[in-house]
Amino acid sequence: MDLFKKCYEFTRADEVKAAGFYPYFRAIEENEGPEVMIEGQKKIMAGSNNYLGLTNHPKVKEAAQKALDKYGTGCSGSRYLTGTLDLHEQLEEKLAKFFGKEAVLLFSTGYQTAQGIIPTLVQRGEYVISDKDNHACIVAGNLMARGATADVLRYKHNDMSDLERVLNKVPKETPKLIVSDGVFSTGGEIVDLPKLVALAKEYNARTLIDDAHAVGVIGKGGRGTASEFDLVDDVDLTMGTFSKTFASLGGFVAGDAKVINYIKHHAPALIFSASPTPSSVAAAMAALEILEQEPERVNQLISNANYIRENLTKAGFTIIEGRTAIVPVIVGDDLLAFKMWRMLYDAGIFVNVFISPGVPQGRQMMRTSYMSTHKKEHLDFIIDTFTKVGKELGLI
Repeated sequence: MDLFKKCYEFTRADEVKAAGFYPYFRAIEENEGPEVMIEGQKKIMAGSNNYLGLTNHPKVKEAAQKALDKYGTGCSGSRYLTGTLDLHEQLEEKLAKFFGKEAVLLFSTGYQTAQGIIPTLVQRGEYVISDKDNHACIVAGNLMARGATADVLRYKHNDMSDLERVLNKVPKETPKLIVSDGVFSTGGEIVDLPKLVALAKEYNARTLIDDAHAVGVIGKGGRGTASEFDLVDDVDLTMGTFSKTFASLGGFVAGDAKVINYIKHHAPALIFSASPTPSSVAAAMAALEILEQEPERVNQLISNANYIRENLTKAGFTIIEGRTAIVPVIVGDDLLAFKMWRMLYDAGIFVNVFISPGVPQGRQMMRTSYMSTHKKEHLDFIIDTFTKVGKELGLI
């Protein structure tokens, strides 16, 4: 049997392309935030994670350019050796202050961050207890921990009763880490953090919350899930990314200085990876400063998402209720989802289509997300177009 046999037999993507419905890997030629240029045509972007619209902010671009001029294009080494710049340390200090934690450690990508934390902290005879709908980066970190002979248990999505059932399986004195998204990336729901923290304390567990889709979206001044519930001192570790609110690339973890120091000296994902590039770090730092100076951007973001949420519901669509930047519109069938995506795309709207097995059968969706920089005319066009397409497809 040839190792590549499965590659030659993979035809699903080609079949979808031939049908004219392929929605992935579409090259963006110009990016102006709420509007982008794709295939020579202007589209309203309703699928980006650029939540505060900062990727084209003049201050962010200026900071990246200055860092490029001063430090060059890369660091040519890991943080552990020759790859630490004063920029890295400055951003870590600013983030620690922003999140109300003792220390922060940067990683080169958000995806890599979970792989730097979970298998580093959870080892032989210890447990990871993870929400079934956690992001793929957490799943990868869990698999690495399992490969190092840690135990990995999962509980039903955002179901605190099931979390308690799972916790009851583990001896109370056994070290354990509960891991959950703060805002779940597919459905946009917020974790039941008060109950999760209470269970963690009762069952002697530590907590790690992934705030990739929460920072800049919920919490006081966009400080994320722990801030949203006034539980900053009760959440042990918060991880996140720079590729969304912070308009850049990279990841971070915030927590107690001793714990961050341990990860810094033991995480292969940090020690054996080149450090975040100077321009990426400078851009993230500038975005953080804008977030602190202009918290009204967070309010505008949620106002925009709520406007969409309310009006699509009024139109008759089934959506996953929430109060974040993510508004998923349930379609319920793979082919229908592809057709709807294509009709929206041809009408001038770019959204993300989620099909099985990425989501359960019956939960196929248009996963839409919004920015603080969307104008009312953008939002009204999205609502009107969704309504027209939904009627044509018999969804509403």
